[in-house]
Parts: sequence; C-alpha cells; structure tokens
Amino acid sequence: MINDGYLSVWLKRWLAASLVCLIGIAGIGVYLLAGSTDSRSAGLVINEVRLKTNAVMLELEKQGVLQKLGQSGNWSKMLESRLGEMGLTVALLDGTVVYSSEGEAMSSLDMRTSLHYDLYAAKMDSGEEYRIAFPVIEEGTNSQIANAIFTVPQGHLDKQEAQSSSQATLIILLCVLSLSLLALLIVLNRKLKRDAIAPIADLKDHSEAMLKGHYEQKIERLQSDEWGELYVMFDQMRLELQHLQLRKQEQEQAQKELITNISHDLKTPLTTVKAYIEAIQAGVCPDLPAVMAYMEVMQTQADTMARLIDDLLLHALKELGQISVVPVESYSRALFSAIIQPSAHYVRTAGIDVDAPQAEEIPDVLIRADAVRIEQVVVNLVANALKHTAPGDRIAIRVEQACIHGKEQLRITVADTGSGISPQDMPFIFERYYQGKAGQSQVSEGTGLGLSICKHIVEAHGGYIDFQSASGKGTAFSFTLPLV
Repeated sequence: MINDGYLSVWLKRWLAASLVCLIGIAGIGVYLLAGSTDSRSAGLVINEVRLKTNAVMLELEKQGVLQKLGQSGNWSKMLESRLGEMGLTVALLDGTVVYSSEGEAMSSLDMRTSLHYDLYAAKMDSGEEYRIAFPVIEEGTNSQIANAIFTVPQGHLDKQEAQSSSQATLIILLCVLSLSLLALLIVLNRKLKRDAIAPIADLKDHSEAMLKGHYEQKIERLQSDEWGELYVMFDQMRLELQHLQLRKQEQEQAQKELITNISHDLKTPLTTVKAYIEAIQAGVCPDLPAVMAYMEVMQTQADTMARLIDDLLLHALKELGQISVVPVESYSRALFSAIIQPSAHYVRTAGIDVDAPQAEEIPDVLIRADAVRIEQVVVNLVANALKHTAPGDRIAIRVEQACIHGKEQLRITVADTGSGISPQDMPFIFERYYQGKAGQSQVSEGTGLGLSICKHIVEAHGGYIDFQSASGKGTAFSFTLPLV
C-alpha cells in the first residue's frame, strides 16, 4: 500500500478547498435563481395593493357613490371597515376632496404632487408609509371621475426591500467565493508548475544527457516528497548504467588486449616452430636423435597454439550459446583416470611437483558427464595452476565424494602452492577476458577465457565451481558433479 506523500496531501487539501468554493458558488447561484423567480417587482407589489383595495374600488366606481360619501356616514363606516390599516383619500379630478379616512379637513389636493402611480416615487418623507393612487372609473360611462389615493403602511411592502438586501449580501458573498476560487486556482497552477512540471522537465534533461552517454551528473532533489523518492531511484538507475558502461568499456579494452595477447602468444611458438624447421632443412641436426629433439620442441609449441585456438573456439561457441554439452552416464573412476594421469605427467614435465590420485583412489560412482568437456575443465584448471607456480611449488589434484547442501556429489579439486590471487582480482576471476596479476612478478600467459569457459561447462552439468585463495600461499579451485 502506497502512503500519501506531501504532494498528495497538499493536492487533496487544495482540491477540497476549491470544491467547497464551487459548492458555495453553486448554492448561492441556485438560491439567487430561485429568489429571482419568486421575487416580486414594484409593479407586482402595486398589483397586490390593488387586489387588497379591489372591494373598495368597486364600491367607489358605482354610480352616485361619490355623492353619497359626503352625505351618508354609513358609506364612510363601510369603507373604513374594508380599508383596515390602510388610509384612503378620494379626490375629484379638479382636486376637491370628497372623502378622507384620516378625518382631517382637506378641501382640495394638488393633483400634480399628490398622485403617485410608481411605488418608490410614492414613498412619503417619513419613510413609514407609501401613497399609491388609482383612478376611479365610473360604471356605465367608463370615464374617470376621481382618484382614490391609498396610504399603505411600510410593513406591508418592506418584504421586497429585505429580499433585495439579502440578495445583495449573497451577491457579495458570491463574488468573494469566486475570487477565493480564482486565487486557489492561481496558487495551484504555480504549485503544479514548481512541484510537478519543473521536476519532469529536469528528469527529461537528465534522460537526454544519459542517452548521450553522460552519466556523471548526479540527480538529486532536496524536498522529501514523491518526486524526491523518484529522483533517488532515477539516480540509482544512473549509477547502474554508469557501471554497465564502464564494464562495457573494460570489456572492449579487454577484447583489444586479448587480440594483442593472442597475436603475441601465437607468434612466439609459431616463430619457434618455423626456426626449428629451417634448422632441420639447413642440416643443423647431425643425426636422428637431434632431429627428434627438435621435433619434440616443435610438438610442444604446436600444443600451445592448439590450446589457444581451442580456447578461442570455445569462447566463440559460448558467445553464440552453442557449446554442446552432452552428459552421459559413466563411472567416475574410469573417466577421471583417463583425464588426471596425462595432466599429472604434463605438470611433471614442467618441473612442478604433482600430487595426483591413483586410479584405485578415485571414487567409483555413477555420474552424468560429457567426458570431452570435463577434460577441458580439468586441463584448464591445471594450466591455470601452472601459470601461478614456480619450480619448487606443488600442485595437488583430488577427487572425492562429499555431501554438499544435502546432496551426494563428486568434488574435483586442483590446488597449488603458488602466488595466489590478490583480493582485488577475486570478484572477476570467472569473467571472460580477465587476467589476474599472476603474482606481480610473472608475465601472465593465456587469453583470460579458460575459467569463464570452465564455469559455463560445470554449470551446464548441474554443478558449481568456486575457489579459495590467499595471496602468496596458493589457490584451490573446486567443481562438483551431481551423482546419478
């Protein structure tokens, strides 16, 4: 499970804040929309007053009612009962007042200043009442005969103003939320550019540099966030690629040195053979024993060239994955007797003491092995021991049955008391082309392919190969073969 990092938590918080602003804006918008459909304009309020005064207006518009208002008190009482809290003044077209619910003596009105058909223009100076005028149309004649001026208390009409005030407050709040959301988005944009887009661009630049083979520049980020973790992994990848590039360069250099070494190693015995042939042709050898001595030297040099060529062939086959290993069931005594005895003789001819088992000392167990390939392994290990020994040193060859990792196996060991392997060379012993220091004082011979090929052959048999060494004290190589 991946824990939320700094960027994830930060982004969640800012998105939550933005969501709250959006919800607030949407809620206020819906409320304002609903209020706009339900809100009443000034004209609607006047119509509401008209509805409330409709009964009074119907009485006033009847024929002869205006004359009765001034003569009968019953009509005045009836109008007052229907007016409720509203006041009424009825004035003829010339301004003569025929009725007033306020009871004040008023003979006439200035019709230019007293008649108001607009709600807000009709608001009185006291601010507590509105005066709204309606024309009185007489029945039958359909002509205006007077004006009915109603005085309406402010409480009846303040709902619209209160609603307008609340809508203004909501609009201000809507603007504040919109500006807050805009600020959040601006900050979010800057944050994403700094903490998301900029690191991507930085990684892109480093990737392009790595594609060009430049692995030296370290990739680092100071913040401990998700990008910091990615930068650490990216830098580890850079180090791995840098290491692989160095190893590739080392191998290319080793291949060049290999060609140089092989050219030298082949040229020396070839020159020797050619010189001995020319000597024989020139009649330098007086008798047959001298010729045979020359022939023996040429045979030795030819064997050296053959081993070099075999190593190169095996290496080429290994690179192509074509080293054929065909294990067959055979008894170990017969197989290793045929391999060890010639190798021991070869060591003795080189002037090195050898301790090799006799045939009856070799365990006689059933194994699956390719005799040709196993012989190549033993010969390579013996040749490697010879390169690191000098006259007076000793090489020991042992074959024993042992229980290794809970399984019965045959273990073959080639040990020497030579110069040993330096600690800095040990990790690379089984790598192809690698040649150790050869005791610092000796000139290393060979191609550096032998141990790499040995490892490949042993592992193809299902065994493993390892070594123990101490610089100046000697080395022991061992490999195992599973029993059937």
